[in-house]
Amino acid sequence: MSLEIIRAGDRHHWRDAWLDSWQSFPATGNFDLVANAHGVLLVHNDDRVDAGESLDMHQHRDAEIVTWVLDGALHHRDSAGHTGELRPGTVQRMTAGRGIRHSEGNAASRFDGAALRVVQMWIAPERAGLEPGYAERDFTDELASGQLVTVVSGLPDHADGTAVSIANSSVALHIARMHPESEVTLPAAPHGHLYVAREDLRLAESATLTEGDAVRTNDSDALDVRTEGGAEILFWEMHAAFDR
Repeated sequence: MSLEIIRAGDRHHWRDAWLDSWQSFPATGNFDLVANAHGVLLVHNDDRVDAGESLDMHQHRDAEIVTWVLDGALHHRDSAGHTGELRPGTVQRMTAGRGIRHSEGNAASRFDGAALRVVQMWIAPERAGLEPGYAERDFTDELASGQLVTVVSGLPDHADGTAVSIANSSVALHIARMHPESEVTLPAAPHGHLYVAREDLRLAESATLTEGDAVRTNDSDALDVRTEGGAEILFWEMHAAFDR
């Protein structure tokens, strides 16, 4: 097994007047997303968006875009007619496919002043030119257990419909809102990406992680992680990678 820790302060940072973006893989600017990917994970941004601000309509293609809100509410609108607000506990998957336009931003008004914090992740689809699509599901009740919950998956083992589907049969996203002084086990995976969204985490007999830290694994057995104060974590289990 190989394991690489990306500390929060070592991430790529991009900021403008209203968007503060911390990126586990460089995504803002002229970057080769495939060259910087881990497994088939292309983008993993932790963004803070000021109240009343949003990205105007813009286009994506050939990406599975997964969004997870940590604080606040995200307003979504796309060219396929989907619109709504995404809040903590609900995962969203948008298939860009052969091309989709969307806008997203902080649903709170400037008067309300509530900040939005959102993690957005891009996975490569298995085929280009798919029909654009959209799905979301609320996992608040399942996450209350403190255990690892599979929220998005294309793996055959998760074909029962309990997770939101994704157009890649080699990946699954697991999330846990861990209780204080608890432990969860991350599944074995040829490639894994662990992200600490809140609080502290300790890898079994290894390093201590804090908010914003990420871990990239290769050829990993099941991995125990423990928190003292409680932690919210996101883990991508990946059974494929780009050929380099």
